[in-house]
Amino acid sequence: MMHGSIPGKLDSFHKEESSTLFPTGHLVPFILVTGLFFLWGIPHNLNDVLIRQFMKSFVITRTKAALVQSAFYGGYFVLAMPAALLMRKTGYKAGFVIGLLLYGSGCFLFWPAALAGSYAYFLFALFVIASGLSFLETASNPFIAQLGDSHSSERRLNFSQAFNPFGAISGALIGTVFIFSGIELTPQEIAARKAQGLYEAYLQAETLRVIKPYLVLGAVAIFWAVLILRTKFPAIQSEHESGAGDHGHFAELLRYPHFLWAVVAQFLYVGAQVGTWSYFIQYVQEYAHRPEKVGGYFLTGTLAAFGVGRFVSAYLMRTIAPNKLMGTYSIANIVLASLGVLFPGWFGLWCVFLTSFFMSLMFPTIFALGLKGLGPNTKIGGSLLVMAIVGGAVLTPIMGLIAEAAHGIAAAYSVPLVAYVCIALYSFYGSKQATAKS
Repeated sequence: MMHGSIPGKLDSFHKEESSTLFPTGHLVPFILVTGLFFLWGIPHNLNDVLIRQFMKSFVITRTKAALVQSAFYGGYFVLAMPAALLMRKTGYKAGFVIGLLLYGSGCFLFWPAALAGSYAYFLFALFVIASGLSFLETASNPFIAQLGDSHSSERRLNFSQAFNPFGAISGALIGTVFIFSGIELTPQEIAARKAQGLYEAYLQAETLRVIKPYLVLGAVAIFWAVLILRTKFPAIQSEHESGAGDHGHFAELLRYPHFLWAVVAQFLYVGAQVGTWSYFIQYVQEYAHRPEKVGGYFLTGTLAAFGVGRFVSAYLMRTIAPNKLMGTYSIANIVLASLGVLFPGWFGLWCVFLTSFFMSLMFPTIFALGLKGLGPNTKIGGSLLVMAIVGGAVLTPIMGLIAEAAHGIAAAYSVPLVAYVCIALYSFYGSKQATAKS
């Protein structure tokens, strides 16, 4: 625990309450980087639509379709460390530009992947997109946290992250409107089309529906890269890196228990978030007996609740300590996820729907709490927190296996339930910053 008297803690809290949220003199870079939070939210939640679409167009199981998330979050895991090492030498701006170029390139790969009708090619394209997003997140989260008053870092990061759900909502809506055709064939209709020799043409048409949204998204990513390239960015260095070039060392991170627990909490959180949304459309179809397009609109709605939660959390953190607020939200999600598992149907559906509101503050809050007090180790610490996003690649297929074994998607939501229990423990106990041991 932090040393100091109670008055000292009160003084610190008052400083946080009155500190400036927006960085003075660097508003344009702040806006451009905050825009990235929106841009990377789109492909994240297009994945939730792709899982359902690829189950249909490639005729594959839930578990195999979940490889969409494995390829995507695998890209985060593989590229986060190279991104951090590059930015130690070149700074955050280079990370933004490289990330956007990779992002755009991966989107453009959807065209040849669809023409080839290759699921493996799509997985590679998703890996490239995520490689770019790994650069963006490795750079953006610590850049925003450090761009301004240190006392308001959690609030500032939550504010910027609040634009991520708008991207997520846009991704789900784009996928629902432009990728889902609304044509879901019954076994009898499939047999009839096969007999007429029309089934393969139907599958190809469903696959080709993914091209246009990704081409537009790729063009936007390249345009944003040009904007950042032409904008002067501040060097975020003085607070965390010495002029002698001390960029920190991996071994030193072992001296910060609050950081190590943050990595574990982030792994579990991202797995819970990705798994919840990946199978949400299927939850709607299975227990509310509604078609895929309706499921897509429900997904859009739960993402909207996520966005509202981000803004509400940023406001509440003016008066409530971030770790305590996150702990309270975790307890709420433990209750809601339990009800979603035990009472599948409309009631369980609305409970799972509401978990998005309470998970909203978790990623940026875990990130900001984990980085506190790391000094010159901040960039490599940030990269490890981004690598923890691989939880989405690990826990999502596990949920698919549980669903197949239990013959129902509700049982799979026990995985996010366990994650929220662990995040609650981190919030109240593991997040407390201790003095590093020498």
